[in-house]
Amino acid sequence: MQMADKPVRVHWRHKAKGITAPTRPPGVASPVPGTPNPVTGKPTPGLKYAASTRAHAETVLRSFYDFQLEEGTGPLLNPFPLVRSRRGGRAHAHHHPGEPFAPVRQGRYRRRAVRRVPRRIPDAMFDALFAALKYYRDRALLSSWMSPGGRADELLSSRQRDPDPGQQVITVVRKGSRKQQALPAAPDTFVWLRLYQEGAWRAGIPRGAGLSLWWTLRRPWRPLNYHEARAMMIRAQALLGSNWTLHDLRHTAAYRMARDPELPLTHVQWVLDHAHLSTTQIYVAAGLEEIVEELLAYHARRASQAAPAPLPAAGYDPASIDVLFDRP
Repeated sequence: MQMADKPVRVHWRHKAKGITAPTRPPGVASPVPGTPNPVTGKPTPGLKYAASTRAHAETVLRSFYDFQLEEGTGPLLNPFPLVRSRRGGRAHAHHHPGEPFAPVRQGRYRRRAVRRVPRRIPDAMFDALFAALKYYRDRALLSSWMSPGGRADELLSSRQRDPDPGQQVITVVRKGSRKQQALPAAPDTFVWLRLYQEGAWRAGIPRGAGLSLWWTLRRPWRPLNYHEARAMMIRAQALLGSNWTLHDLRHTAAYRMARDPELPLTHVQWVLDHAHLSTTQIYVAAGLEEIVEELLAYHARRASQAAPAPLPAAGYDPASIDVLFDRP
């Protein structure tokens, strides 16, 4: 996986036409893999597998061979061994509850993944992205992702009975625990959602409390999945030249809530469904755009401050110097 290139996937419509390479709209240049986007600063996907992908694959393969060893159907040795200090037991076996967890490297051949700071969408860029959307469904989706702060796949799996405009909450099924949780949303979210539903029901989209909330815009009607929502996001950003992802909307919502001094951080943890408060605390730090903006304002204030007048040399009367240089 470190040496091989990632396989290139071709859209099924292109396969039907005999096209074996991915195509882009006319006039849109293909970005160089691995280079940062000029608008967002996020690097485009490279040709090789990411370090996090390789680490995940190593964990899966090691667990698979451990299971085969326990069943007696696998090799005598696991081809993905643990580090020597971990061979005798599990990670954090003798951890003291009052002390923080120390980093433990599990696999001997596991690469350390770089922990990146979550990127948020600036307010001006989000307004431009929202204005680039053409349909009520897309605007309702974007508002639903930004306001409650839930995961994209959690909100895409919502049913038509889940939004409650009276209580201003949207019920979702959490990704890990699979429990139902009502997330508060902004009033504008339900306005866009109602506009989408009115137009969708007139067009003939199936209506029912237990049916999916999000549907495709063209026949044959089918529930909207993650890949189709991601394609909608990519099309909306074609004119902006940005490469924000669906998960960046969750980062932006988390950043806005965590930076509000009147909103307790434990409430933000509950909304984001984080197991540990330390995971939520990464959104308390200022973002890159905010740091740059405040530093530029600092330099502007320093430049606007007038330099203090130099003191006259010994033997000169300060009052005469002020009259000479017309000082107040």
